[in-house]
Amino acid sequence: MLYIVPTPIGNLKDITLRALEALKEADAVFCEDTRRTSHLLNHYVIQKKLFRYNEHDERSVAAAMAWLRSGKSAALVTDGGSPCISDPGRKLVALARANGVKVTALPGPSAVIAAAAGSGLPADSFVFLGFLPRSRGKITKAISAAFMLKKTVILFESPYRLKKFLAMVREEFGPGVTAIVAREISKIYEEWVGGPIDETIAKIAAAGEVKGEVVVLLRPSELGIEEEEEVEDALEDSDPSPA
Repeated sequence: MLYIVPTPIGNLKDITLRALEALKEADAVFCEDTRRTSHLLNHYVIQKKLFRYNEHDERSVAAAMAWLRSGKSAALVTDGGSPCISDPGRKLVALARANGVKVTALPGPSAVIAAAAGSGLPADSFVFLGFLPRSRGKITKAISAAFMLKKTVILFESPYRLKKFLAMVREEFGPGVTAIVAREISKIYEEWVGGPIDETIAKIAAAGEVKGEVVVLLRPSELGIEEEEEVEDALEDSDPSPA
């Protein structure tokens, strides 16, 4: 049995009762950082064998699978939030399912969902882009494709690149974009900054150095998208090629 166990993204009280139960019942815990996970387990007086799981190390993945194939159970955790969501775990889950190992995913803390709920932006459906590539061209392409769906876009960004990223979005997509930055969600210094992108950029600049975990939410300019679609429709209507 492999338990996918979400862990607190900030406040240790965010963990669910079911998550604590799974951590107690599992024969071992696969984690990103044994120090971070030990802190969590010690807080709840849980003693458990810990194994560092490295998604990019085939030997680590093989060792984890060998443990599960032996009939032993494990709880898969990350440093915070849900495994497999822009965090390690997908490869192990896929292998476990392919090899007949039972997998159960527990609901729990998620920076994505917390940011969507707390932003005030439409979130009946949204596009989550995770961590974007470094190339400006690829970033622009990804955001442009998401904006064409007319939905709120949620992504993770490094605090060291946040100002540059927001400036790039402003340059590429104009002042009509709404941008909200949620920083350190569920932690002592939780902070929300947002509004028209120019206001957000100004507030972030005035705050000085940006630190901590950052979630960015973007809402496209509805007018800009409608105008772009009208141009595309007009070009299609004027296409002289035969049907």
